Amino acid sequence: MASPRWLDPEEQAAWRAYLLSNQLLDEALDRQLQRDAGMPHAYYWILVALSEAPERTLRMSDLARRLRYSQSRLTHAVTSMERRGWVTRDRCPSDGRSLLASLTPEGMEILVDSAPGHVEEVRSRVFDRLTPEQVTQLKEICQAVLDGLDPL
Repeated sequence: MASPRWLDPEEQAAWRAYLLSNQLLDEALDRQLQRDAGMPHAYYWILVALSEAPERTLRMSDLARRLRYSQSRLTHAVTSMERRGWVTRDRCPSDGRSLLASLTPEGMEILVDSAPGHVEEVRSRVFDRLTPEQVTQLKEICQAVLDGLDPL
């Protein structure tokens, strides 16, 4: 068996900075959305995905795939969001087996109301700290990593 290719000190520092910044950013965004909109970050992502879909509707399986959520995680979240009146679920008329998740007017309203605070949090935590060149580099780096991870 070949010996592992260990990270050099610069790679190790970059890796740890990435992991910690990602964790802290996720926590900060979740806190902001909980405080300002009474929802976790995961719910916000669902609302965004549905708002961008044709007719604000997606098959549950497509929504799970798009967000990289397990079916059970998505079902749990959508059930909670359905109780709040933000989404509905209905049988797909074309196959009868699939469920469609649709954004309700109330769900769109909560998304529109919560988006400015969320965007400000993202801006203050990330983009206000970067130069335009660093934003371009961040996009290129993340896309390169994503290209190696995401088959979609």
